[in-house]
Amino acid sequence: MYGSWYATSSSPNGRGPGDLSPVAHPATFPDMAPRTSPSPFPSPSLLSAPAELDRWRRDTPGCRDRIHLNNAGAALMPQPVLQALTMHLEREAAIGGYEAEDEAEPRVRETYELLGRLLGAAARNVAIVENATVAFSQAVSAFDFRPGDRIVTTRADYPSNQLTYLSLGRRAGVETVRADDLPEGGVDSTSVRRLAAHPRTRLVALSWVPTNSGLVQDAARVGEVCVELGVPYLIDACQAVGQLEVDVGALHCDFLAGTGRKFLRGPRGIGFLYVSDRILERGAFPLFLDMRGADWTDADAFRLADGARRFENWEFAYALVAGLGAAARYALAVGSGGRERARRLAARLRQQLAEIPGVRVLDRGREQCAIVTVEVAGHDDADLKLRLRQRGINTSSADRKSGVLDMDEKRVSTALRFSPHYYNTEDELDTAVAALAELARS
Repeated sequence: MYGSWYATSSSPNGRGPGDLSPVAHPATFPDMAPRTSPSPFPSPSLLSAPAELDRWRRDTPGCRDRIHLNNAGAALMPQPVLQALTMHLEREAAIGGYEAEDEAEPRVRETYELLGRLLGAAARNVAIVENATVAFSQAVSAFDFRPGDRIVTTRADYPSNQLTYLSLGRRAGVETVRADDLPEGGVDSTSVRRLAAHPRTRLVALSWVPTNSGLVQDAARVGEVCVELGVPYLIDACQAVGQLEVDVGALHCDFLAGTGRKFLRGPRGIGFLYVSDRILERGAFPLFLDMRGADWTDADAFRLADGARRFENWEFAYALVAGLGAAARYALAVGSGGRERARRLAARLRQQLAEIPGVRVLDRGREQCAIVTVEVAGHDDADLKLRLRQRGINTSSADRKSGVLDMDEKRVSTALRFSPHYYNTEDELDTAVAALAELARS
């Protein structure tokens, strides 16, 4: 029979829900130990680290020969996630795709429940989709916009979202208005209130954490404003889930879009959408319904699926759904201690980078997260990213197109992005800082 995707409290081996070690059919990995010379990286210092750090790193084979500081791009998957993916693919190869889907149905159902727990929602309010941008677009498409309608957003929104608004403007005459920032950075909720009070406002949309900055916007306060005004509220939580505590009730949002590949440590190519009961009760549905989201009941009639499933498409990569469920379970077991550690590591890294001559830290805002962005004078940050990668250090870079308004305000054309997670070590940060300092001098 098909083994469990990940350990559960009902596992026949008697392990509890906090035990994330692999169960049946453990995944195997290539031997990444150096063959002729010692590892260039220092061994992790556990002096100030949680007791779980050693286990987190054992679960993460990518830690063996690489410093991965690109968790805002795609985090290293832990072994239970890799195992879930490979096991389902093996079953598809062995018995067929549709048959493996049927066999996996209990675990698919559990994935919705795990995502709901992660978001503070019921399983029926969660849709699984291809990625966070699809989730966001499905939510936006549920509104019947008319010429002159307004979308209120921020100056730090994700570029794909801004492109969606601009496309709606060109096709349907929808106006995009951007709330002001606070002096220290991040959206000013008073400005949101003033703009959203306009009678033609149909939606307020916000990126909780932008892609090119460590800024954390006050999504909960904006949600309170939307409740007071009775305006639907959409949050892009792509960079937030996995590094920030998420409670859709406290956020007062009607939609929340997320992804598996970033701080949640799931696979690429899978995302999810939370949809509130308020929206569901209004009968909202996406513009392009799929036969998973509705039943074709008569020649000119259809019946919507119950719950958020109406925002899904029929064709699923079920191996990715398996991995997403395993990632959600892993994140729930790691808990707040992991999230807090990631932010402490980022704060330490931010301070260290600021001390390098020629390096300017670009992060703003009252609250900052586990994303650190810098400009290195006299250097192209995309080139620095590649040179660090040659040294076994993964980072990311952003150019002006990643955030036109924010980058122009900071007067930068490129930025180098570091994004540590709870499985990183202080020694890894020190190594990365020393490498960048050397490159900055060259």
